Amino acid sequence: MLSLKESTKLYLAMTPVDMRKAVNGLSALVSTALCQDPQSGHLFIFYNRSRNKIKCLLWDKNGFVLYYKRLEKGKFKLPRFASAECAIMTSTEFQWLLAGLDFTALQNQPNLQLNRLY
Repeated sequence: MLSLKESTKLYLAMTPVDMRKAVNGLSALVSTALCQDPQSGHLFIFYNRSRNKIKCLLWDKNGFVLYYKRLEKGKFKLPRFASAECAIMTSTEFQWLLAGLDFTALQNQPNLQLNRLY
């Protein structure tokens, strides 16, 4: 299980990536394709062309963490954005993605602010 701070942003790359890339290759993609700092402490999510593998890159204090998940059956359900290089996800959407759920069709219940409690 991957635990993240509340301040951590999650960036999903919108183009497939060669899964042979390791930390150096993925951090280069973060710098060039996503125009982000790989050591920012944010989580960067990459997927392969067949959408059955995901790699996540995260800087944690003194080194990179590389998280990898391969689905034995099925594909990850990813959003479709035509023009964006990356999409920002919430931590809930990320957990749904890792669980294999179609998070684009799921919605959280809205937060309620009640004026009176009876």
